[in-house]
Amino acid sequence: MTAVQGTEQAVQPGGSRPLRAWQRRAITSYLTKKPKDFLAVATPGAGKTVFGLRVAAELIADRVVDQVTIVTPTEHLKYQWAGAAAAAGIAIDPNFRNGAGATSSDYRGVAVTYAQVAAHPMLHRVRTENRKTLVILDEIHHGGDAKSWGDAIREAFTPAVRRLSLTGTPFRSDDSQIPFINYEPDPAGFLRSKADHTYGYSDALADGVVRPVIFLAYSGEASWRTSAGEEFTARLGEPMTNEQTGRAWRTALDPQGEWIPAVLHAADLRLAQLRQSVPDAGGLVIASDHESAKAYAKLLTATTGREPVVVLSDDPKASGRIAEFAESDDRWLVAVRMVSEGVDVPRLAVGVYATSASTPLFFAQAVGRFVRARRAGENASVFLPSVPVLLELASQLEAQRDHILGKPHREKDGWDDELLLDANRTKDEPGEEEKAFTTLSASAELDQVIYDGSSFGTAAFAGSDEEQEYLGLPGLLEPDQVRALLRQHQTKQLDERSKRAAAPAAVREPSVAERLNGLRKELNTLVAMYHHRTGKPHGMIHSELRRVCAGPPTAMASAEQLEQRIATLRAW
Repeated sequence: MTAVQGTEQAVQPGGSRPLRAWQRRAITSYLTKKPKDFLAVATPGAGKTVFGLRVAAELIADRVVDQVTIVTPTEHLKYQWAGAAAAAGIAIDPNFRNGAGATSSDYRGVAVTYAQVAAHPMLHRVRTENRKTLVILDEIHHGGDAKSWGDAIREAFTPAVRRLSLTGTPFRSDDSQIPFINYEPDPAGFLRSKADHTYGYSDALADGVVRPVIFLAYSGEASWRTSAGEEFTARLGEPMTNEQTGRAWRTALDPQGEWIPAVLHAADLRLAQLRQSVPDAGGLVIASDHESAKAYAKLLTATTGREPVVVLSDDPKASGRIAEFAESDDRWLVAVRMVSEGVDVPRLAVGVYATSASTPLFFAQAVGRFVRARRAGENASVFLPSVPVLLELASQLEAQRDHILGKPHREKDGWDDELLLDANRTKDEPGEEEKAFTTLSASAELDQVIYDGSSFGTAAFAGSDEEQEYLGLPGLLEPDQVRALLRQHQTKQLDERSKRAAAPAAVREPSVAERLNGLRKELNTLVAMYHHRTGKPHGMIHSELRRVCAGPPTAMASAEQLEQRIATLRAW
């Protein structure tokens, strides 16, 4: 057996790169226990692929296995794994097809997708039975995506000599059991997935393995008209019904409005700032659908003067486009969801979360595209709509979520994506897909900055000097420097607003719109300060104020109602 050395610079078998500390610990645990099944949970960007291939190299060298089967969720990842394996001295065939049933003897194994296995599980079972096989199940939570997938994986790979399951996101929001994962009862009596080795985001951040992520949450007022002709206006991030939140969110994401252009412009300014320190830093816009992606690409072209790379899920050349972007110094990539999981583009440093997908699983995968550190001091920035579910997920980036089975009355882990789709439909007649509302307008303003679970700053209009203070953060900062600068900017922002409030009043009486805007800003500033003092989410504070003072959401409240809420909050 090849010993795992105690230093980072130890020579690795097959010419592979030096191992990180967590990889050495995990491999030592694996080689000591010699388990048939092993689950490694490591945050995106930590190096799960390197770990998996090192395990494969050890088992091949010790003649424990003769071949390797790598199972991935997407076609693109098959080729990514095969390339990494080749660099580690293990020849893997990513072009294996069920119809052929075999591959060249020059290969040590194959890379296939979960769907490929589900299409012909017996074929893969026979391959597994014929030779001593290590099966690497990448992003194993996909094994619970469909009953047919789970059943097929069990049937195909039960005969394997060893199975190594890898994931950066072990949790699911349903009761679909993940194959080959160990579940143990928790104190509440529910079955909880148990990892054999865990390396979370907070650990990786402390080790300098991943970048710190700064979330810039943009709010603004969104207006839409229902199919009945009623017009509504609401502010993103304020307590609303599920339907209203869904419609306000969709309105903000409409490329015809003002919100998306303003956020894309801000994101490009942030990217320009980062590229002063990291010249090849790139940005990614994650869109909900093809139509939106193409529209966002046109907006970016108008903003930057250069066409971004657009990757659509039905494009047969998608993998090639992603690979070309990864090796280029192009500024922007626009994609429809597919660039979310396992896709390795380490230079991505700025993201725009322009999608209504909101489950913790998808959010963690998306943010994982921006955390891969290449040099000390790099940081990432993700722009997102200021809606409660995303703010909560951003604040809990470091949370470790296991998969729990049998949980009654399971709460929604994030917003119900189907509900947001439902907000686009009317149900006057069965099966009718007619759009239930029309977007009218959406303004944008920087609502808050979230870093390390804390919120900084108060509302600042897009294009304002206050917004520029946050967009201009240096591209190379250590985590404690990021926190210190954010606190410094927030203090400056609050001091300047206090000075303006204390200045002599202008002779001209403010208009109704000016008065309402001023009161809303004052209320939001106080809410932010109360959040820092108590840790309560902004939405919860607004809800409590409405419960105590009564009245509609802030965007629809009168000046008197806003003044009452301000006075109440000052008294708390």
